[in-house]
Amino acid sequence: MRWVRTLAFAAGVVAAANIASAQTGFPTRAVHLFVPYPAGGAVDILARTLGDELSKNWGQPVIVENRPGAGGLVASQALASSAPDGYTLIVVASGHATNPFLYPKIPYDTFKDFTPICLLASSPNILLVRADSPYKTLADLLAQARAKPGSLSYGMAGNGTSTHLAGELLKNLAKVDIVAIPYKGGGPAMNDLLGGQIPMSFNNGPESVGQISAGTVRALGVTTAKRAPFLPDVPTMAEAGVPGYDTGVWWGLVGPAGMPATIVAQLSSDFVAALKAPAVRDRLNTLGAAPIGSSPKEFDAVIHADYEKWGPIIKAAGMKAE
Repeated sequence: MRWVRTLAFAAGVVAAANIASAQTGFPTRAVHLFVPYPAGGAVDILARTLGDELSKNWGQPVIVENRPGAGGLVASQALASSAPDGYTLIVVASGHATNPFLYPKIPYDTFKDFTPICLLASSPNILLVRADSPYKTLADLLAQARAKPGSLSYGMAGNGTSTHLAGELLKNLAKVDIVAIPYKGGGPAMNDLLGGQIPMSFNNGPESVGQISAGTVRALGVTTAKRAPFLPDVPTMAEAGVPGYDTGVWWGLVGPAGMPATIVAQLSSDFVAALKAPAVRDRLNTLGAAPIGSSPKEFDAVIHADYEKWGPIIKAAGMKAE
């Protein structure tokens, strides 16, 4: 009976999405979904998972375009100058809210030039070392960092990203000197970690779980206040020796400013429906991302809250994009 109810629910969700599409006549052609990071990272995986589901529901292709560069600015600027018709969208990470503090000449206004549509999912970041690393625990790593300040570096997905903030929070709370190495996304950072070019890396859950399961990397801690359900045996950073440590990452859907309210409402509804599809939820849960789904107003509030929260911290740390 449970499977019957699940199938009935899924059918209802798809039917509702199809009704909404029929009412607005949207979409009648391919929808382009920008990803501001390279293929293989968390944002890319999330966008392609949702794109596959929405292609089926809409009967139109969803074309995922990777446009990495400048912590998301390249793709965001392209999105901001796109027609506000719903056919060009972007999946942003939580760095979208903090980029104004990192780039003195940001080529758009974070609040005026975009339309928040839906908060999609969230995940802890994870501190990783290679499986053959001499650092078995976070305590081992911190001991080395304190014994030889500046001797350890960590990879992250770019200046001002959630993984960069995770490293800066570790430096601040643990009082250690570790060097940030920015990459154009979490995938390239993971590649250099596996190749031995860097001793550790902060990565999102979707970028990490496959390598953790394969035994190629070791997780020393998750960055959220509570343990991750998909890594129940991995301690939080606070449990591992850094009291008060708590941060993570979110991903959301954004369009250009000036989109029609009917299209915004439909897109939010359709993406929420896609997030409820059993195949999507199972895929994201397996990857370590918790599906959310929200209204445009709720997502707008999250962006503003992170802007207010992290702005003073970034300024105090003197963090700037390179």
